[in-house]
Amino acid sequence: MPAIEVGRVCIKTAGREAGQKCVIVEIIDEKFVEVVGGSIKNRRCNIKHLEPTTESLELKSDDAEEIAKQLEAEA
Repeated sequence: MPAIEVGRVCIKTAGREAGQKCVIVEIIDEKFVEVVGGSIKNRRCNIKHLEPTTESLELKSDDAEEIAKQLEAEA
């Protein structure tokens, strides 16, 4: 299973965004991370609700909209 790390592309498995791709932008602690992507705007998320993929992005900006655009371009 791929590691939980900044830049890792994940798929949400729970909540209203279930099934959508997102990118980890910050690791808060051992249970929570902050994710951004598509319609997901800087949301704190339990890592149990994420399925990490083998994809990883080199984050070029701290701006949530730029990261979401970068994710769409890679997909």
